Amino acid sequence: MPTTTTPSLIRVLMRPLRRAVVFAAVWWVVAEADPEGWVFGIPFVALATGASLALTPTREWRIRPVGALRYAGYFIQQSVLGGIDVSMRAIKPSLPLDPLILRYRMRLVPEYARVLFADTVSLLPGTLSSGFEDDTMTLHVLDCELDVEQSLRDVEQRVADVFGLDLSAEGGELAAIDGGAVGDCR
Repeated sequence: MPTTTTPSLIRVLMRPLRRAVVFAAVWWVVAEADPEGWVFGIPFVALATGASLALTPTREWRIRPVGALRYAGYFIQQSVLGGIDVSMRAIKPSLPLDPLILRYRMRLVPEYARVLFADTVSLLPGTLSSGFEDDTMTLHVLDCELDVEQSLRDVEQRVADVFGLDLSAEGGELAAIDGGAVGDCR
C-alpha cells in the first residue's frame, strides 16, 4: 500500500546511497581492485559519505531537462550575438551608442534563479548586468534602441523554465537611474 511518504523516503535514502557508490568506486580504483583493500575501504566509504552529507547542503531546486536544453541553445545563440555586437561597436564607431543605466524589477523569486538571470543578461547584445539587490537588478545598456524590456522578460521566462518556476505576477518593469529616460529602452 503506497503512501505519500514513500517517494520522499526513497529520495532520502537514495542520496547517501549514490554518494556511497561513488566513494566505493573511488576506493576500488585507489586500491587497484585488491579485495584486501576493503578492510580500510569500508570505513573510508562510510566516513566520506557521512562527511559529504554533513558538509553539502541539500538543494532546494531541480533542473528541468527540457527547459535546460532550450536555455542552453538560447545561451549559445545570445553569447555569439553579444560577442558580435560588442566587436562591431568596437571596430565601427558609426554604430549607435546611447548608454543608460536601468533597473529591472525581477519576477523570479528564488535567489539561485536570479543569479542565473543576471549572469545571462550580461550575454545579451548591448547589456551588462551590474548586480542585483532583493528583486531589482541594475544593468547597463549600450543603446536604448534595443528592445531591452522584451529581451529581459524573455530571458526571465527561459530561466524560470530551467527550474520549473512560475514567475511572480508583479515585476518585469524597467526604470531609469538618475532621471534618464526609459521610453526608448522598451
